[in-house]
Order: sequence, then structure tokens, then C-alpha cells
Amino acid sequence: MSAEKSFTDSLSETLSRALPNFEALIDCRQLTAGASQETYRITYRSTEGETKVALRRAQPTSDSESSVGGISLESEARLFKLAKQYDIPSPAVLYELQPEDGLGSGFIMNWLDGETMGHRINRRPELAEIRPQLARKCGEILGRIHNIDWRAEKLDSFLEVLDTQSLIQKSWDEYLELNIPVPMIDFTARWLMENQPEQRRQTLVHTDFRNGNLMVNAAGIEAVLDWELAHIGDPIQDLGWLCVNSWRFGNRDLVVGGFGHLEDLLAGYHDATGITVTEQEVAFWQVLGSFWWSVGTLRMANTWRTGETPSLERPVIGRRSSEAQMDCVNVLIPGDFTLPETPALDAGTQLPMPAELLEGVIKFLKEDAAVNLAAHSSFLAKVAANSLSIAQRELLIGPTVEVQEQQRLQTLLGKSGDLNSLRASLSNSLRYGMPLDTPLLAEHLRQTVANQLAIDQPNYSALQ
Repeated sequence: MSAEKSFTDSLSETLSRALPNFEALIDCRQLTAGASQETYRITYRSTEGETKVALRRAQPTSDSESSVGGISLESEARLFKLAKQYDIPSPAVLYELQPEDGLGSGFIMNWLDGETMGHRINRRPELAEIRPQLARKCGEILGRIHNIDWRAEKLDSFLEVLDTQSLIQKSWDEYLELNIPVPMIDFTARWLMENQPEQRRQTLVHTDFRNGNLMVNAAGIEAVLDWELAHIGDPIQDLGWLCVNSWRFGNRDLVVGGFGHLEDLLAGYHDATGITVTEQEVAFWQVLGSFWWSVGTLRMANTWRTGETPSLERPVIGRRSSEAQMDCVNVLIPGDFTLPETPALDAGTQLPMPAELLEGVIKFLKEDAAVNLAAHSSFLAKVAANSLSIAQRELLIGPTVEVQEQQRLQTLLGKSGDLNSLRASLSNSLRYGMPLDTPLLAEHLRQTVANQLAIDQPNYSALQ
């Protein structure tokens, strides 16, 4: 019996126990495979006709805890239930998986209709009327989340309690454990440590409240999804994270999720809480959000390198770190930079050149495989094409920008050495007190991150 057949049989048996009106399974389609969890759309025949539900479960290769840090699925189900109690748009948890189900850890929710893809939320014509209202609605919803009495609900029994300094240090420590020198990450960590705002409140923090974790339809926000990173901390973190450039999907001028304005978000939040939050408070948490994401992407790539999470997507996600680093650059050390010129694919004496060979495979994956494969496999073909495109750009412009980086580092540090040792030397200097206004430091970091981003994702809005 195949693993797929076994999963289907186990699912059918579980649904027959969990759902009183269940008659027969019609279809089960995997929609996403996230950091450590999968989401499925399940269609079944019931006594009332054809019905859909959603299954959220841990990937077979992981346990119930997120492999990049987070709460268990059991705890996430508890938060979904709590959200319903406090009038926060949410799906209803219908059943929590049990060991005897043979499906791992997870839960079944009612199916809600709406868009969850951030770039589609920002562009779909049928959402044009509701989009200008979303920022204010987000503020109102976040206010309701932060108004939950976490002490009365005893949320600290399963959620971490983190002050701002601990949150910064935790991410910095996770980066240090990777043992890869990325000076812009060290620079940003230092800046955050030296510019912490006073924490006025301590509340439940969703932590991943952003465009892409909201379900939106023409009526508004249908659901807040993915509570797996929730903790107790400073609530302004949620407001800042929603405004991080990574989640604007190219609409850089619309600060809130790429769909709205900050003043509308803060107005909605004030309506729900009576609390005034300033743009300056949000700005700090935007930097911290980009810092956290720059580390998080590297950690996800490392779980692929170690074999913990065998995934085609994970190593490509690691190359998104430079996006978040560039967002930090544009806030902390803005200025001019020069992007490298990309040589022609056929530059050289071989026929074909290595870059041309890669181009052939990239085109096949994008124009043939992705078009003809089923939805999930089509997505993976696009991921594979993106991975090869990064390798192609690294091949074409990587050697030139590395020479330039080495030369800048030698001038900045006043010593010679190979590139890796010089990078490590700068990172160590930043960790142990190098002044952040050291001459040539900002220029070096800005140019280095811009060059890396030109390799990793040249169309990212921070380069425009």
C-alpha cells in the first residue's frame, strides 16, 4: 500500500469519527507546505451535500513543534479557539488529531472562502473596493488581539514571555549559532540593542500578523491565520511586522501590507484600544521585523543543509535574507550604491557557456514543467527555476562583486586577508563594540548588501 493511499485511508477513517455528517471522502488537495506545517483542502460528501474543511498538520519530517521556533499545533488550535471567543476573524476548530488517527499532529477547521496570497490581495480587481479599508480593519483586529487578558487565560502556560531585549538577543544568538559572518545582521542587532524603546505594555502578540497570513474577500478580513509564532511581549511588534517591506509585495509606497496607509492602521488600533501609537514606535519594530526575517530565512535554509527539513523551497528561502537586510539598510544607512552589470549569457569561449546551460533548464522548468504539472508540483518547478536563476547570477557576477567586497574590507579594516576571514573580522568587530558610525562602514555595508541582493533577487523593491 502506498504512503498516499495510507494517508487517504487514515484521513477517511478520521473524518468518519470527527464529523457526524461525514459519508465519503471526495478529494484531498495539499495547498501549502510551510515552515514545518502543511495545509490541505478536504472535500467530502455529507448528509447535507458536498462539504469542504481544512486540515493543518505537521509535516511528516517534523514533530509537532515548528522547526524554526514556534508553538505546537495543539497550542495553535487553542489560540484559534480563543480568537473566536474574542471576535477575531478565525476559522472554527472542528477536531484535533489524536494519536490513533495516524495522521500526526494537527487539527481540522471549517473551510472559509477568501484570498490568502499577498500579491493577489494587493492586485485582484474584485478586492479593489475593500482594499482601502483593510489597514484600518487590521488595526481594529490587532487591538482586539492585544486586549485579550493573557493572564486570565493563562497563556503564559504555553507561550514564551519575551521583553524587547530578550527578543533581539534570541534572534542574534540564533544567527550566531549558524557560524556564518553577515556583518549587516550584526550591525542591525547592535543598532536595535542601542535604540530600544520603552515597553509600555505586555500582551498576547500574534507575531506573524501580515499580508499573506490574512484571508481577505470582498467583505473584508475573513480570518487571521497562522498563530504558530505567538508569544507574550510588546504589542507594537505586530503593528511593525505588518509594515515590513517584505510583506508589501512590491507596493513599497503603501506601508501597511502593500494595501494601506499607516495612519489608517493606527487609527483603527486607537478605536479598538484607546491607545495612541506613534509612527516612530512602529519604525523601530519595522527594523526589528526585517532583522528577525533576515535571520529566520537563514535558519530555514540551515534546516535543509542539516537534513532536518528536506525541502526544495528551504534553500531558496535562505537567499531571501538579503532582501530583509536591504530593508534595514534603507532605514538605518540609506544612500547611494552601484549595482553590478550582468555579462551576457554567452560571454566566453565555450559553446554553450555554463550560464547558457542553466538558462535552458530554467526555461524548461518555467515554460514547460510548471505549465503542465499539477498545482503543487508546478509551484515546486517554479521554485527550482528560481534556485537555478540565483545560481546563474552568482556564476555571472559573483566573482566580480567578491573582489570588490574584499578590497573594501581591506581598506575599512586596515589589513589584508581572504574574503571569508575579513567578513568574519568585521562581524566580530561589530559584535564587540566597533562604533556604528565608523568611517566607510555604512558605505561598505550598503554596497555589499545591494550586490548580494542583485544576485539573490534583483527585482526586489528595496533596490528600486
